[in-house]
Amino acid sequence: MLKKELGTLEVFSIATGAMISSGLFVLPGIIYQESGAGLSLSYLIAGILLLPAVFSQLELSTAMPRAGGNYVTVERILGTPAGIIAGITNWLAISLKSGFALIGIGTFATLIFPELGETQIKLIAIGACVFFTFLNIISTESSGKAQVIMVAVLLLIISAYILIGYRAMDFSYFTKAPKSKWANILGAAGTVFISYGGITKVASIAEEVKDPGKTLVRGIIASFVITLILYVLAVLVTQGILSHRELSTSYTPISLAAGYLAGKPGIWVTAGAALLAFITTANAGIMTASRNPMSMSRDRLLPPIFGKVSKKTGTPVFSIIITSAIIISIVAGLSIEKFAKVASLFMILTYILTNLSVIVMRYSGLANYRPTFKSPFFPILQALSVVVYIILIIDMGSLTMAISAVVIVLCLIWYVVYARNQAGKKSAFLHMLANITNQEIAGNDLEEELLTILLERQDIKEDEIDRLIKNAWILDMDRPSDIQEIFDIFAEAISERLPIEKEKAREKLFAREQQASTIIFPGIAVPHAIPHIVIEGKNFFDIFIIRNKEGIKWENNQTVYTAFCLAGSKDKRDMHLRALMAIAQIVQTDIFTNDWLEAKNTTELKTILLLAERKRN
Repeated sequence: MLKKELGTLEVFSIATGAMISSGLFVLPGIIYQESGAGLSLSYLIAGILLLPAVFSQLELSTAMPRAGGNYVTVERILGTPAGIIAGITNWLAISLKSGFALIGIGTFATLIFPELGETQIKLIAIGACVFFTFLNIISTESSGKAQVIMVAVLLLIISAYILIGYRAMDFSYFTKAPKSKWANILGAAGTVFISYGGITKVASIAEEVKDPGKTLVRGIIASFVITLILYVLAVLVTQGILSHRELSTSYTPISLAAGYLAGKPGIWVTAGAALLAFITTANAGIMTASRNPMSMSRDRLLPPIFGKVSKKTGTPVFSIIITSAIIISIVAGLSIEKFAKVASLFMILTYILTNLSVIVMRYSGLANYRPTFKSPFFPILQALSVVVYIILIIDMGSLTMAISAVVIVLCLIWYVVYARNQAGKKSAFLHMLANITNQEIAGNDLEEELLTILLERQDIKEDEIDRLIKNAWILDMDRPSDIQEIFDIFAEAISERLPIEKEKAREKLFAREQQASTIIFPGIAVPHAIPHIVIEGKNFFDIFIIRNKEGIKWENNQTVYTAFCLAGSKDKRDMHLRALMAIAQIVQTDIFTNDWLEAKNTTELKTILLLAERKRN
């Protein structure tokens, strides 16, 4: 298990640092050519349209805070084919986000050498990619504190730029700018999605976050809101400082505008901030992106070579090299504008899968799916966002649609040819189908994984009682019953799991009840009984549970709603007493009293028992 060392400030800094990059320092000039006067509106729309994906990602990350990000959650939820698509698109999205930062490094070289063209900018980007590839192969150590400092400096510089630049704005530039149709503004918003790509990167480090239920939500929401505000205001100020010709031809619009505000120092300060953002985004992006194929390889969805880690450097060398090769190929083959569109395309595909995953999880009926953050306005928000994201892809042009279709088809071909026989886990989608068809086709893999996460989230260290409860025999009855029937059922279950005949077990249960009533807490709203017997032999102990919401008529016409039956050998006397004490503590907890009779199935009943507070050894 990875160490949980990241707090709210670190989560905020990682997300913000990943978002503030080429999307702010390079992209405005490119987008302006399409959006015209609606430039800042495109940034605002992109941010608003991203909100459903942010909510959905938070819900999934607080329910399944696992390393691997979107790939892990989508693969567990929608199944292996969708998992492959998510893994590949997330791999490409983060890779291209890094590539766009690398292009930013080349672009800012034009401040020193103004005569550089697009080819020279790409060569500089490729050279930087080679350098960072070598750096990632050698070591991947990074500092959370350094990230916090870097983001603080970036936010300070951008805030100063907005506050100083506002006073110098010429609002006539807005009226002089070319008017754009809503279709153009929306298309530009699709391209701008790359600017907010850092939000998805945080999902990859969710397992390393302290108290993710609170920390992730606070850090990501704060990062998203602040970054959106800064993006819109900074772009708005830039529109008010630069003329139409300057803004439409500049690859460094923020620095160009800062030059009007503070001369050479303004240019160098903003350029330094931009380069700092590009370097950290590019380096961290190559590292993060290379972990996607590594995780897929460990799940046997890619060849083993992708998962091999160098003994000397401790890094996945092959994954890093392939990731960098993909970045270099796309940097060399696409124009800067097309590069931004393709990068945003893969981001949008990832967001579509994320929203679909939340829909499936909510309808799957999984008892242990318990996110601490639930997306509001479900499922309308998720369904509408998927439709809007598809419209954005269509509006981005035929090239992006063709690329998305090719990637999806290739992923499905790979699943059929290679990964289909490797997949073993059952998805939440199968659980949803099981709910609809009332068939047991899903298995318990995902339920068990989610339960493990719940126990980790509440910092519960399992003891022997927990392990007994996990393996306990449990029955949920939906009709009134009596002690005779319950003891018959218990006796049969005991005889199947322990070395004792059914009739002998039944006799012992009734004999124990005649000695003294096994009802506990008869005065509380939901009384329970704990019949218990001793069997011959050694090293035997088991727990049997029946829940009956309609009630069980016990001795003396008393009604109980749950019977916990304990059966064990004499040498397990200590375990017997510990189990009695544990059950007595559990049934008095708030989680038990409030949720027990409302539980939908036996899996949820076990979860309630395991999550209830009690003294553990």
